[in-house]
Amino acid sequence: MEISFTGKRALVTGATKGIGREIAKQLAKCGAQVVAIGRDQTHLNTLKQESPLIETICADLSDWNATTSALSKIGPIDLLVNNAGLGWVKPMTEITEEDVDSVFAINTKGLINVTRIVSKNLLARKAPGSIVNLSSQASLAGLMHHTVYCASKGAVDAFTRAAALELGPHNIRVNCVNPTVIMTDMGRLGWSDPKVAEPMLQKIPLRRFGEVQEVVDVVLFLLSDKASMITGSCLPIDGGFVAC
Repeated sequence: MEISFTGKRALVTGATKGIGREIAKQLAKCGAQVVAIGRDQTHLNTLKQESPLIETICADLSDWNATTSALSKIGPIDLLVNNAGLGWVKPMTEITEEDVDSVFAINTKGLINVTRIVSKNLLARKAPGSIVNLSSQASLAGLMHHTVYCASKGAVDAFTRAAALELGPHNIRVNCVNPTVIMTDMGRLGWSDPKVAEPMLQKIPLRRFGEVQEVVDVVLFLLSDKASMITGSCLPIDGGFVAC
């Protein structure tokens, strides 16, 4: 199945590394004009070197006004991937106000703000659009010491459904994907120890973690016209984790 985004402009947040970076590069390979947003200018520069046609913007999505300003002259966007995310492992009794604010500022507030900006432009142009939010299996099942992260991703799922309801009549689709542990550089670092990985693997029927390309492929499908009847969905990419 071939997917083409020729003539489309795509915005990808959290595009400096990992899943977001690969989504941006693959969208460009499929013909989209890609705008990549991230907080690290050095990583954005290397992305630009790898894919010279990608436009880059350095911005901190946790800052509502700064993000609005950075995107004020971005031009028309047809496809949006809200990939930027933040989280860590910490017992609930040790959570601080700063922990909650920082995670929700990126995972939830920043995602809502970028979606608001892109949707407003789509509606003004009366143009169809497709939005994919990167959620997590942590929104569908409780994970030990992930309380704040789980809460922030649960909010992403709820926002996805509500936004799909509101934007559907305007032919703007909104979906999210919910990956399990994915073998990014960070994923390999955190889950390379068998003592850490094995308990999680035992909960995944396929008995393995996901690869970056397996998330990229699903995101591109949902963005494309091949998924023209899919909106408001939260699609696990988890090897069957939530089936258990």
